[in-house]
Amino acid sequence: MAGEAVFVDYEEGVKRMMNNAKFYVKLLVKFREETKIDNLETALADGDLEKAYSEAHAIKGVAANLSFPELIKQIVELETQIKAKSVNPGQVDTVKNTFAQTMQEVIKVIEQNG
Repeated sequence: MAGEAVFVDYEEGVKRMMNNAKFYVKLLVKFREETKIDNLETALADGDLEKAYSEAHAIKGVAANLSFPELIKQIVELETQIKAKSVNPGQVDTVKNTFAQTMQEVIKVIEQNG
């Protein structure tokens, strides 16, 4: 499956939690319940690039901690565009789609390991 996007790297995520799979799943549940992309979308729609950058940065941090490679890749690109004050609407759509796919994978991992 070379080149296929990885939305949740379960093995790496568990490793990051000192091989505590139960704790990793607990954090995935917290992500599912608490992490929303709405604030980022609203900030971008309002033209509030400072808030949009802050929201993107927060999502990037969570994605990095939980090992969501594709979301990290896409949110870093959006964060770069926000910093440059040149946001491509296509990248916003890509981030939204990647976030949704990541969330679907998170739910599957929770169901399989929870």
